[in-house]
Amino acid sequence: MSTLNPLRRVVSHVILDLDGTLLNTDGIVIEVLKVVLAQYGKKWDGKKSHRIVGKTPFEAASAVVEDYELPCTIAEFMSATTPMFSNQWCNIKALPGANRLVRHLRLKGVPFGLASNSPRANIDAKLSYHHGWTESFWAIVGGNEVENGKPSPDVFLEAARRLKVDPSNCLVIEDSLPGVMAGKAAGMVVVAVPSLPKQAGLFNSADEVINSLLDFHPEKWGLPPFDDWIEDTLPIEPWYIGGPVVKGFGRGSKVLGIPTANLPAENISGLLSEHTSGVYFGWAKLSTRGIYKMVMSIGWNPYFNNTEKTVEPWLLHEFDDDFYGEELRLVVVGYIRPEANFPSLDSLIQRIRQDGRIAEKALELPIYAGYKDDPYLKNSFQLNNCC
Repeated sequence: MSTLNPLRRVVSHVILDLDGTLLNTDGIVIEVLKVVLAQYGKKWDGKKSHRIVGKTPFEAASAVVEDYELPCTIAEFMSATTPMFSNQWCNIKALPGANRLVRHLRLKGVPFGLASNSPRANIDAKLSYHHGWTESFWAIVGGNEVENGKPSPDVFLEAARRLKVDPSNCLVIEDSLPGVMAGKAAGMVVVAVPSLPKQAGLFNSADEVINSLLDFHPEKWGLPPFDDWIEDTLPIEPWYIGGPVVKGFGRGSKVLGIPTANLPAENISGLLSEHTSGVYFGWAKLSTRGIYKMVMSIGWNPYFNNTEKTVEPWLLHEFDDDFYGEELRLVVVGYIRPEANFPSLDSLIQRIRQDGRIAEKALELPIYAGYKDDPYLKNSFQLNNCC
């Protein structure tokens, strides 16, 4: 997919962060912390997530002990939680676009390294569960291999030294504020991919802020472009959602003139945490009506300022009546664009309808059309769940 933006600054090397940038570590960390805090009679507060994102293990542990006034030392807390974290490394999934990016840089011969605040042993353990990753990096640097962790530039400067390149020729991709600060302090170009929702406005020091790795366009920085966009759409590994159609926010037909077939967020919370916000498309099956093309948003819908992440599919068909309560299955096969805010309701409606036209046309292409016959849409609805 081409971009209208001119070259911003030419680089030759890329340095990636690991946790929250390539791997969906945050979910695992939070689940462990919930268990540990419960042992002290405390409850995890998601509003304090920013206190641990991008920090060294010691700094994160210190923040938790302080914030929750735990009756233990930092060393005792780390001693209790470290084995629990280690037991979960095998369950950490790659974030959307991570495998694609690693594969692209490797195949295009772009030298790239990894620089993380995590200890090197933890990095190696996490990478071992992702086929082909360890051998793809030209250099790997852990936080325990330098004097100071992020936001100090040490880890990025060491990565550049091992890559044998001037720091000014490096592009960093980071999810946290400490990581962005470290990359800028090292004199590198920094692309931020915030791992916490609704935080993009805090990353003003980054050279670019993107919604997810799916939205990274390397040609902006003089690197080889991705060649997998097809008619303004990006094929993705299919994912599957199912559940009863429920009433949404009362704005679909009434405010937008676009009826959405909303799914209950509580039934698919795990899946929502795995997938980045944005606009996707694919095929939809209503249990008693048939299979239809669909386009959908996933996220917080900035124009309406949702407080929870939702899935709102729009079936590209004119229905004569509502179908609340009917079972719906979705096979999501492609990506169109990141979630965005709009200056007016009219501009939002125009963009949604444009997304619909893009999806309608794309689903005629062989690469997408075949999923209309996916077994998930054909099988009985007796055990309908998200997968």
